[in-house]
This record gives sequence, structure tokens and C-alpha cells, in this order.
Amino acid sequence: MVNVQTKGVRDKLAQKAKMNQQVNQATDIIPQNQDVTAPPQKKTGQTIVELMEKMAPAIEKMLPKHLTVERVTQLAITLYRNDHKLKNCAPVSFLGALMQATQLGLEPNTPLGLSYLIPRDGFVCFQVGYQGVIELAYRSNKYINIYAHARYKNDEFEYEKGTNMYIKHKPADFPEGEPTHYYAVYHLINGGMNFEVWSREQVLHHMKKYAKGYENNKSAWKTSFDSMAKKTVLLAALKYAPKSIELAQALAADEKVVKNVTAEDDILDIEADYDVVAE
Repeated sequence: MVNVQTKGVRDKLAQKAKMNQQVNQATDIIPQNQDVTAPPQKKTGQTIVELMEKMAPAIEKMLPKHLTVERVTQLAITLYRNDHKLKNCAPVSFLGALMQATQLGLEPNTPLGLSYLIPRDGFVCFQVGYQGVIELAYRSNKYINIYAHARYKNDEFEYEKGTNMYIKHKPADFPEGEPTHYYAVYHLINGGMNFEVWSREQVLHHMKKYAKGYENNKSAWKTSFDSMAKKTVLLAALKYAPKSIELAQALAADEKVVKNVTAEDDILDIEADYDVVAE
């Protein structure tokens, strides 16, 4: 049975959907292959507001305490308005990817770079941002500091791995050209530390091999290459580092495409995988 609080949230959403015609227009589903500039076709399927209203009890259980279904619905509407390609994606896929982001407290597609929702072949891919990885790492209370930087060719830079490992970087006042290397460093509360250094060529090789959809103009690799490069080398450094449950969940969901979302017994089941052809 749905509790009174949840019913109240659902009633608010229903009223909002009826009273605000602009919201409904912004969130109507466009058929997958329809050109958004073409004359409008007959609208079919559920709006994202209607879908979230239907799954409100399950969504409410999944959200962090500081978020409400209504707040997430407003976020969904904003994302739809800002990216027409998201409107071409299956609404359940969009909802699932949005829930992955909000459950982790990583608001997507903002200048903060915490996470991204990327349209891909009619579905939505959830991607953790560089700042999102750092945010989740700090929440674990295991790290004193954690960071990643780019190295330019006229910087002073040297490092050594092994028993006497160290890294030294003195940035130039006026960097020249593109970064030649990216590196990440972390220091643990227990005194442990590690770092990883990758050349730009290594980052590009990794991107082409593992980042499906990197050629998509909406991909974070296209819009925020340096941030994604820092994230990549940071994940390499954290490979054997202690991780919180939140960070482990984020990395498990990272860059997966959400195919479907179902709600049973007020519990959301999100189906996601990597098996998709890049745009």
C-alpha cells in the first residue's frame, strides 16, 4: 500500500502536469528516429512526468534523503529542455540513468562536472565525471587529498615509481600547446599514497578502446576532454585503493547504457549494459 507521504507527492506531480502545459510539451516523447526540426507528429507514449508519477513510490525509496521526487522531476524537465536528443531516447532509459545519478548525489549535466547523461542509439548512458569521482572518494573519509592535473611541455615535471616513488610538478606561468601528460595523486588518512602518470597518447588509446560513443558530439570526451582524461588517470590510480560502497557503485554503473527500468514491490530494477553501437 502506498503511504500518505508518497500519495501526496504523486498528487502534486499530477496537478503540476495538468496545470503546466509547457512542461508537458517539453517532456513529450519524440519517436526515436524523428528529426526534432521536422513538423510535429502525433504524440504517443508517456511523458517523463507521467512515468515518474507512476513509479513515484519506488523512486522515493531510492533517493537520498535530501532529494524528493518532485525535485528530480524538475531536474528531468530541465535536462529535456536543454538537450533535444534526450527526448528521442526511451523514457524508461532516461529515468534509469537519471536515477543512477541522483541516487549517488551527482547532479548530471551541470558545470560542476559531477556526472553526465548522454543520449546514445535511443537509450541514455550514465557517465561519472572527474569531479564526481573525487566527490565520492572524499565522502568515504579515507582520503586526506586526491587530485589530478595536466602537464604541459614547458612545465618542470619528473617522477619515479618503485621503492622511492615521488612526483614533482612545477607548472609554467604560460602553458604551451596541449597537455603532454595527465597524472593523479591520492594520500590516505592511514599514511598510504599512490599516483599514476599517463601520456596524452595513452589517454587517447584508452578512449578509443573503451569509451563507446566518444565521437558523439554530446559525449564528455568531446565537450570536456581534459576532465575525462583526468578522470581516466584518476581511476587508474584508484584501481587498488580503498573505495566506499558509493564509489564502487558509481564505477560499476559508469558509461553503461540503461535499457529498461521496472518497478516491483516499490523497488526500481535498472537494466544497463555496454552492448550498444556508438552514434
